[in-house]
Amino acid sequence: MKLGLFLRHLGTPLIYYPKLAKFTGGVAASILFCQVFDWQSQLSHPQEWVKITSDEIEKATGLNPSEQELARRQLQERLLLKARLVNDTTLELWADIDALENKLDNIFTAQSSDIIAQNICQTKNPPVEVVTNYPTSNLTIKTDKFFGQPRQLTTVRVTPHYKFSGPWQSDEQFEEFQRILLEYYKNQGHPNPSRSVFYEIDNMTKGLISPLWDDFISGKPLGESQKVKREWEIEPGVSYPAFEEERTQYYVHKGEPLEQAVLKARSDLRNPVLGRDLWEGFLRKCDRIADEAIKAKKMGVETPYLPPSFTEKPQITKESVIKKLGIIAPQFSLESSSSNMLSAVNLEQQEIEEKPSQSADEIPSIASLQEACKTPIGRKMIENLIAKNPEWGYEMVDGQVIESIPF
Repeated sequence: MKLGLFLRHLGTPLIYYPKLAKFTGGVAASILFCQVFDWQSQLSHPQEWVKITSDEIEKATGLNPSEQELARRQLQERLLLKARLVNDTTLELWADIDALENKLDNIFTAQSSDIIAQNICQTKNPPVEVVTNYPTSNLTIKTDKFFGQPRQLTTVRVTPHYKFSGPWQSDEQFEEFQRILLEYYKNQGHPNPSRSVFYEIDNMTKGLISPLWDDFISGKPLGESQKVKREWEIEPGVSYPAFEEERTQYYVHKGEPLEQAVLKARSDLRNPVLGRDLWEGFLRKCDRIADEAIKAKKMGVETPYLPPSFTEKPQITKESVIKKLGIIAPQFSLESSSSNMLSAVNLEQQEIEEKPSQSADEIPSIASLQEACKTPIGRKMIENLIAKNPEWGYEMVDGQVIESIPF
Protein backbone atom coordinates (compact mmCIF):
# COMPACT_ATOMS: atom_id res chain seq x y z
CA MET A 1 0.00 0.00 0.00
CA LYS A 2 1.30 3.45 -0.88
CA LEU A 3 1.95 6.00 1.91
CA GLY A 4 -0.64 8.55 0.66
CA LEU A 5 -3.40 5.94 0.55
CA PHE A 6 -2.36 4.68 3.96
CA LEU A 7 -2.62 8.16 5.53
CA ARG A 8 -6.06 8.73 4.00
CA HIS A 9 -7.32 5.56 5.67
CA LEU A 10 -6.03 6.78 9.06
CA GLY A 11 -8.52 9.71 9.14
CA THR A 12 -8.13 13.33 10.29
CA PRO A 13 -5.14 13.99 12.61
CA LEU A 14 -5.55 15.84 15.92
CA ILE A 15 -3.27 18.56 17.33
CA TYR A 16 -1.71 17.79 20.67
CA TYR A 17 -0.05 20.39 22.98
CA PRO A 18 2.63 18.68 25.03
CA LYS A 19 2.91 21.55 27.55
CA LEU A 20 -0.76 21.12 28.54
CA ALA A 21 0.02 17.70 29.96
CA LYS A 22 1.77 19.42 32.88
CA PHE A 23 -1.40 21.32 33.84
CA THR A 24 -4.06 18.75 33.00
CA GLY A 25 -2.41 15.71 34.63
CA GLY A 26 -1.19 13.76 31.65
CA VAL A 27 -1.26 13.18 27.90
CA ALA A 28 -4.66 11.46 27.93
CA ALA A 29 -6.17 14.24 30.07
CA SER A 30 -4.76 16.88 27.73
CA ILE A 31 -6.19 15.14 24.65
CA LEU A 32 -9.61 14.71 26.27
CA PHE A 33 -9.75 18.34 27.49
CA CYS A 34 -8.90 19.75 24.04
CA GLN A 35 -11.44 17.50 22.33
CA VAL A 36 -14.27 18.39 24.76
CA PHE A 37 -13.46 22.09 24.41
CA ASP A 38 -13.56 21.75 20.60
CA TRP A 39 -17.01 20.15 20.75
CA GLN A 40 -18.11 22.75 23.27
CA SER A 41 -17.07 25.65 21.02
CA GLN A 42 -19.31 24.29 18.23
CA LEU A 43 -22.44 24.51 20.39
CA SER A 44 -24.86 27.45 20.15
CA HIS A 45 -24.30 28.49 23.79
CA PRO A 46 -20.87 28.44 25.51
CA GLN A 47 -22.34 27.25 28.82
CA GLU A 48 -24.08 24.26 27.21
CA TRP A 49 -22.74 20.80 28.15
CA VAL A 50 -21.49 18.30 25.56
CA LYS A 51 -23.60 15.14 25.42
CA ILE A 52 -21.40 12.25 24.23
CA THR A 53 -20.88 8.50 24.55
CA SER A 54 -17.72 6.58 25.39
CA ASP A 55 -17.60 5.09 21.89
CA GLU A 56 -17.79 8.52 20.29
CA ILE A 57 -14.93 9.74 22.47
CA GLU A 58 -12.82 6.71 21.51
CA LYS A 59 -13.58 7.24 17.83
CA ALA A 60 -12.54 10.94 18.03
CA THR A 61 -9.50 10.66 20.30
CA GLY A 62 -8.40 7.02 20.25
CA LEU A 63 -8.67 6.76 24.05
CA ASN A 64 -10.17 3.49 25.29
CA PRO A 65 -12.74 3.53 28.17
CA SER A 66 -10.12 2.99 30.90
CA GLU A 67 -7.95 5.82 29.53
CA GLN A 68 -11.03 8.03 29.32
CA GLU A 69 -11.90 7.33 32.98
CA LEU A 70 -8.34 8.14 34.11
CA ALA A 71 -8.33 11.36 32.06
CA ARG A 72 -11.70 12.47 33.49
CA ARG A 73 -10.52 11.82 37.06
CA GLN A 74 -7.30 13.82 36.53
CA LEU A 75 -9.19 16.76 35.04
CA GLN A 76 -11.86 16.73 37.75
CA GLU A 77 -9.22 16.73 40.50
CA ARG A 78 -7.76 19.94 38.97
CA LEU A 79 -11.24 21.54 38.58
CA LEU A 80 -10.79 21.64 34.80
CA LEU A 81 -13.69 19.34 33.82
CA LYS A 82 -17.23 18.74 35.00
CA ALA A 83 -18.92 15.44 34.19
CA ARG A 84 -22.28 13.85 34.93
CA LEU A 85 -23.91 10.58 33.88
CA VAL A 86 -27.10 10.84 31.82
CA ASN A 87 -27.69 7.11 31.44
CA ASP A 88 -25.64 3.91 31.25
CA THR A 89 -23.92 4.88 27.99
CA THR A 90 -24.20 8.69 27.72
CA LEU A 91 -22.16 11.35 29.54
CA GLU A 92 -22.40 15.17 29.73
CA LEU A 93 -19.05 16.96 29.86
CA TRP A 94 -18.10 20.65 30.25
CA ALA A 95 -14.51 21.94 29.99
CA ASP A 96 -13.75 24.94 32.28
CA ILE A 97 -11.47 27.02 30.06
CA ASP A 98 -11.42 29.88 32.60
CA ALA A 99 -9.86 27.62 35.24
CA LEU A 100 -7.18 26.56 32.77
CA GLU A 101 -6.45 30.20 31.86
CA ASN A 102 -6.01 31.06 35.53
CA LYS A 103 -3.46 28.26 35.95
CA LEU A 104 -1.57 29.39 32.85
CA ASP A 105 -1.64 33.04 33.94
CA ASN A 106 -0.11 32.20 37.30
CA ILE A 107 2.78 30.35 35.68
CA PHE A 108 3.38 32.88 32.89
CA THR A 109 3.16 35.83 35.30
CA ALA A 110 5.80 34.34 37.53
CA GLN A 111 8.08 33.69 34.56
CA SER A 112 7.59 37.20 33.10
CA SER A 113 8.29 38.78 36.52
CA ASP A 114 11.61 36.95 36.73
CA ILE A 115 12.55 38.06 33.19
CA ILE A 116 11.66 41.72 33.91
CA ALA A 117 13.62 41.70 37.15
CA GLN A 118 16.68 40.29 35.36
CA ASN A 119 16.44 42.94 32.63
CA ILE A 120 16.24 45.77 35.17
CA CYS A 121 19.30 44.51 37.00
CA GLN A 122 21.26 44.28 33.75
CA THR A 123 20.18 47.72 32.42
CA LYS A 124 21.55 50.91 33.97
CA ASN A 125 18.81 53.21 32.63
CA PRO A 126 15.67 51.09 32.08
CA PRO A 127 13.16 52.63 29.61
CA VAL A 128 10.17 51.51 31.69
CA GLU A 129 9.12 51.73 35.30
CA VAL A 130 7.89 48.50 36.89
CA VAL A 131 5.05 48.93 39.36
CA THR A 132 5.40 46.17 41.97
CA ASN A 133 2.20 44.47 43.02
CA TYR A 134 1.32 41.39 45.03
CA PRO A 135 3.78 38.46 45.09
CA THR A 136 3.02 35.78 42.57
CA SER A 137 3.03 33.08 45.26
CA ASN A 138 -0.23 34.50 46.66
CA LEU A 139 -2.06 34.32 43.31
CA THR A 140 -4.80 31.72 43.52
CA ILE A 141 -7.59 30.48 41.31
CA LYS A 142 -10.62 32.78 41.29
CA THR A 143 -13.23 31.01 43.41
CA ASP A 144 -15.12 34.01 44.91
CA LYS A 145 -17.20 36.27 42.66
CA PHE A 146 -16.75 39.23 45.01
CA PHE A 147 -12.96 39.03 45.52
CA GLY A 148 -11.04 38.31 42.35
CA GLN A 149 -7.37 37.92 41.67
CA PRO A 150 -4.92 40.71 42.59
CA ARG A 151 -3.94 43.05 39.79
CA GLN A 152 -1.16 41.72 37.64
CA LEU A 153 2.21 43.41 37.21
CA THR A 154 2.05 46.34 34.80
CA THR A 155 4.64 48.47 33.08
CA VAL A 156 4.29 52.20 32.56
CA ARG A 157 6.18 53.90 29.75
CA VAL A 158 7.69 57.22 30.80
CA THR A 159 7.84 60.19 28.39
CA PRO A 160 10.58 62.62 29.49
CA HIS A 161 10.23 66.40 29.03
CA TYR A 162 6.55 66.26 28.04
CA LYS A 163 5.15 69.46 26.47
CA PHE A 164 1.69 70.51 25.38
CA SER A 165 1.31 70.57 21.61
CA GLY A 166 -1.26 72.95 20.14
CA PRO A 167 -1.87 75.70 17.57
CA TRP A 168 0.65 78.13 19.12
CA GLN A 169 3.69 78.95 17.00
CA SER A 170 6.24 79.47 19.79
CA ASP A 171 6.75 79.06 23.52
CA GLU A 172 6.48 82.84 23.96
CA GLN A 173 3.07 82.93 22.28
CA PHE A 174 1.95 79.99 24.42
CA GLU A 175 3.06 81.71 27.64
CA GLU A 176 1.35 84.97 26.65
CA PHE A 177 -1.89 83.08 25.97
CA GLN A 178 -1.67 81.44 29.40
CA ARG A 179 -1.26 84.79 31.15
CA ILE A 180 -4.18 86.40 29.33
CA LEU A 181 -6.32 83.29 29.86
CA LEU A 182 -5.56 83.28 33.59
CA GLU A 183 -6.53 86.96 33.88
CA TYR A 184 -9.74 86.25 31.95
CA TYR A 185 -10.81 83.48 34.32
CA LYS A 186 -9.98 85.67 37.33
CA ASN A 187 -12.24 88.42 35.99
CA GLN A 188 -14.97 85.86 35.31
CA GLY A 189 -14.93 84.85 38.98
CA HIS A 190 -13.88 81.22 38.55
CA PRO A 191 -13.10 79.61 41.94
CA ASN A 192 -9.87 78.07 40.61
CA PRO A 193 -8.57 80.04 37.59
CA SER A 194 -5.36 77.99 37.26
CA ARG A 195 -7.30 74.74 36.97
CA SER A 196 -9.61 76.31 34.36
CA VAL A 197 -6.55 77.36 32.35
CA PHE A 198 -5.19 73.79 32.44
CA TYR A 199 -8.49 72.27 31.29
CA GLU A 200 -8.80 74.78 28.43
CA ILE A 201 -5.27 74.09 27.15
CA ASP A 202 -5.63 70.33 27.66
CA ASN A 203 -8.79 70.34 25.53
CA MET A 204 -6.95 72.27 22.81
CA THR A 205 -4.18 69.65 22.74
CA LYS A 206 -6.85 67.01 22.13
CA GLY A 207 -8.07 68.83 19.03
CA LEU A 208 -11.10 70.64 20.48
CA ILE A 209 -11.91 74.10 19.11
CA SER A 210 -11.32 76.99 21.55
CA PRO A 211 -13.19 80.27 20.90
CA LEU A 212 -10.89 81.90 23.46
CA TRP A 213 -7.85 81.02 21.34
CA ASP A 214 -9.61 82.44 18.25
CA ASP A 215 -10.16 85.71 20.14
CA PHE A 216 -6.51 85.72 21.24
CA ILE A 217 -4.99 85.31 17.77
CA SER A 218 -7.41 87.88 16.27
CA GLY A 219 -6.46 90.47 18.90
CA LYS A 220 -9.92 90.63 20.50
CA PRO A 221 -10.60 90.52 24.25
CA LEU A 222 -11.14 86.93 25.38
CA GLY A 223 -14.79 85.93 25.27
CA GLU A 224 -15.76 88.72 22.84
CA SER A 225 -16.86 86.31 20.11
CA GLN A 226 -19.08 84.39 22.55
CA LYS A 227 -21.16 87.41 23.52
CA VAL A 228 -24.66 87.45 22.06
CA LYS A 229 -26.65 90.65 21.70
CA ARG A 230 -30.29 89.87 22.23
CA GLU A 231 -33.25 91.88 21.01
CA TRP A 232 -33.86 93.56 24.36
CA GLU A 233 -30.22 94.64 24.86
CA ILE A 234 -28.37 97.81 23.87
CA GLU A 235 -25.14 95.80 23.86
CA PRO A 236 -24.36 92.24 24.97
CA GLY A 237 -25.36 91.93 28.62
CA VAL A 238 -26.89 95.45 28.90
CA SER A 239 -30.69 95.66 28.65
CA TYR A 240 -32.71 98.71 27.65
CA PRO A 241 -33.01 100.96 30.74
CA ALA A 242 -36.80 101.21 30.54
CA PHE A 243 -37.13 97.44 30.22
CA GLU A 244 -34.81 96.81 33.20
CA GLU A 245 -36.58 99.47 35.27
CA GLU A 246 -39.96 97.90 34.49
CA ARG A 247 -38.78 94.52 35.82
CA THR A 248 -37.15 96.18 38.84
CA GLN A 249 -40.41 97.93 39.75
CA TYR A 250 -42.17 94.57 39.55
CA TYR A 251 -40.02 93.21 42.40
CA VAL A 252 -40.21 96.50 44.34
CA HIS A 253 -44.01 96.30 44.32
CA LYS A 254 -43.73 92.75 45.67
CA GLY A 255 -41.92 94.16 48.72
CA GLU A 256 -38.30 93.47 47.74
CA PRO A 257 -35.61 96.03 48.75
CA LEU A 258 -34.38 98.10 45.84
CA GLU A 259 -30.92 96.48 45.71
CA GLN A 260 -32.41 92.98 45.75
CA ALA A 261 -35.00 93.97 43.15
CA VAL A 262 -32.27 95.19 40.78
CA LEU A 263 -30.32 91.93 41.17
CA LYS A 264 -33.37 89.79 40.49
CA ALA A 265 -34.41 91.89 37.51
CA ARG A 266 -30.98 91.64 35.87
CA SER A 267 -30.86 87.90 36.56
CA ASP A 268 -34.23 87.46 34.82
CA LEU A 269 -33.16 89.46 31.78
CA ARG A 270 -29.95 87.44 31.40
CA ASN A 271 -32.06 84.29 31.04
CA PRO A 272 -32.63 83.97 27.24
CA VAL A 273 -35.98 82.15 27.51
CA LEU A 274 -37.48 84.18 30.36
CA GLY A 275 -36.03 87.41 28.96
CA ARG A 276 -37.71 86.88 25.57
CA ASP A 277 -41.08 86.20 27.19
CA LEU A 278 -40.78 89.32 29.35
CA TRP A 279 -39.67 91.37 26.33
CA GLU A 280 -42.72 90.35 24.31
CA GLY A 281 -44.96 91.32 27.21
CA PHE A 282 -43.11 94.63 27.60
CA LEU A 283 -43.58 95.42 23.89
CA ARG A 284 -47.33 94.75 24.17
CA LYS A 285 -47.50 97.09 27.15
CA CYS A 286 -45.55 99.80 25.29
CA ASP A 287 -47.89 99.43 22.32
CA ARG A 288 -50.93 99.87 24.56
CA ILE A 289 -49.40 102.92 26.28
CA ALA A 290 -48.58 104.47 22.89
CA ASP A 291 -52.17 104.01 21.68
CA GLU A 292 -53.50 105.65 24.83
CA ALA A 293 -51.02 108.53 24.51
CA ILE A 294 -52.00 109.15 20.88
CA LYS A 295 -55.66 109.10 21.85
CA ALA A 296 -54.97 111.58 24.68
CA LYS A 297 -53.11 113.96 22.34
CA LYS A 298 -56.06 113.94 19.95
CA MET A 299 -58.28 114.92 22.88
CA GLY A 300 -56.04 117.91 23.65
CA VAL A 301 -53.72 116.56 26.35
CA GLU A 302 -50.30 118.14 25.80
CA THR A 303 -48.29 115.73 27.97
CA PRO A 304 -49.79 112.22 28.09
CA TYR A 305 -49.07 110.02 31.08
CA LEU A 306 -46.12 107.65 30.95
CA PRO A 307 -45.18 105.04 33.57
CA PRO A 308 -42.24 105.84 35.92
CA SER A 309 -40.02 103.34 34.05
CA PHE A 310 -40.15 105.60 30.95
CA THR A 311 -39.00 108.67 32.87
CA GLU A 312 -35.34 109.50 32.26
CA LYS A 313 -33.29 109.22 35.43
CA PRO A 314 -29.74 110.44 36.11
CA GLN A 315 -27.19 107.66 35.91
CA ILE A 316 -25.68 106.62 39.22
CA THR A 317 -21.89 106.43 38.99
CA LYS A 318 -19.04 106.11 41.42
CA GLU A 319 -18.11 109.77 40.94
CA SER A 320 -21.64 111.00 41.68
CA VAL A 321 -21.82 108.89 44.83
CA ILE A 322 -18.40 110.10 46.03
CA LYS A 323 -19.43 113.70 45.46
CA LYS A 324 -22.62 113.31 47.50
CA LEU A 325 -20.83 111.51 50.32
CA GLY A 326 -18.17 114.22 50.32
CA ILE A 327 -20.85 116.85 50.89
CA ILE A 328 -22.57 114.91 53.68
CA ALA A 329 -19.61 113.27 55.47
CA PRO A 330 -16.16 114.11 54.05
CA GLN A 331 -14.24 111.90 56.48
CA PHE A 332 -16.48 108.90 55.74
CA SER A 333 -16.06 109.28 52.00
CA LEU A 334 -12.27 109.62 52.27
CA GLU A 335 -11.80 106.57 54.51
CA SER A 336 -14.28 104.29 52.74
CA SER A 337 -11.79 103.06 50.13
CA SER A 338 -8.50 103.96 48.53
CA SER A 339 -10.24 104.94 45.28
CA ASN A 340 -12.55 107.26 47.16
CA MET A 341 -9.58 108.79 48.95
CA LEU A 342 -7.81 109.44 45.67
CA SER A 343 -10.89 111.05 44.10
CA ALA A 344 -11.51 113.26 47.12
CA VAL A 345 -7.87 114.35 47.28
CA ASN A 346 -7.96 115.18 43.58
CA LEU A 347 -10.94 117.44 44.24
CA GLU A 348 -9.04 119.12 47.06
CA GLN A 349 -6.05 119.63 44.80
CA GLN A 350 -8.25 121.16 42.11
CA GLU A 351 -9.76 123.55 44.60
CA ILE A 352 -6.33 124.54 45.91
CA GLU A 353 -4.93 124.97 42.39
CA GLU A 354 -7.96 126.98 41.27
CA LYS A 355 -7.66 129.52 44.07
CA PRO A 356 -4.38 131.10 42.84
CA SER A 357 -5.78 131.22 39.31
CA GLN A 358 -8.76 133.24 40.45
CA SER A 359 -6.51 135.85 42.00
CA ALA A 360 -2.74 135.98 41.66
CA ASP A 361 -2.37 137.76 45.02
CA GLU A 362 -4.55 135.27 46.93
CA ILE A 363 -2.55 132.66 48.91
CA PRO A 364 -4.25 129.67 50.55
CA SER A 365 -4.38 129.82 54.32
CA ILE A 366 -2.49 127.46 56.58
CA ALA A 367 -5.80 126.18 57.96
CA SER A 368 -7.08 125.14 54.53
CA LEU A 369 -3.81 123.41 53.69
CA GLN A 370 -3.70 121.68 57.07
CA GLU A 371 -7.25 120.42 56.56
CA ALA A 372 -6.19 118.79 53.31
CA CYS A 373 -3.24 117.09 55.06
CA LYS A 374 -5.45 114.85 57.20
CA THR A 375 -4.90 111.94 54.81
CA PRO A 376 -1.54 110.52 53.65
CA ILE A 377 -2.36 111.13 50.00
CA GLY A 378 -3.53 114.68 50.73
CA ARG A 379 -0.34 115.37 52.70
CA LYS A 380 1.75 114.27 49.72
CA MET A 381 -0.21 116.49 47.37
CA ILE A 382 0.22 119.52 49.67
CA GLU A 383 3.98 118.90 49.86
CA ASN A 384 4.16 119.03 46.06
CA LEU A 385 2.10 122.22 45.92
CA ILE A 386 4.29 123.96 48.52
CA ALA A 387 7.42 122.90 46.62
CA LYS A 388 5.97 124.32 43.36
CA ASN A 389 4.89 127.59 44.99
CA PRO A 390 7.74 128.84 47.23
CA GLU A 391 6.25 132.33 47.05
CA TRP A 392 3.54 131.24 49.46
CA GLY A 393 6.14 131.19 52.25
CA TYR A 394 5.12 127.79 53.64
CA GLU A 395 6.98 124.59 54.38
CA MET A 396 6.19 121.11 55.75
CA VAL A 397 7.71 120.13 59.09
CA ASP A 398 6.74 116.78 60.70
CA GLY A 399 3.55 116.69 58.62
CA GLN A 400 2.51 120.22 59.64
CA VAL A 401 2.23 123.29 57.42
CA ILE A 402 4.12 126.25 58.92
CA GLU A 403 5.45 129.56 57.72
CA SER A 404 9.01 129.35 56.47
CA ILE A 405 11.60 131.34 58.43
CA PRO A 406 13.43 133.82 56.14
CA PHE A 407 16.77 133.51 58.01
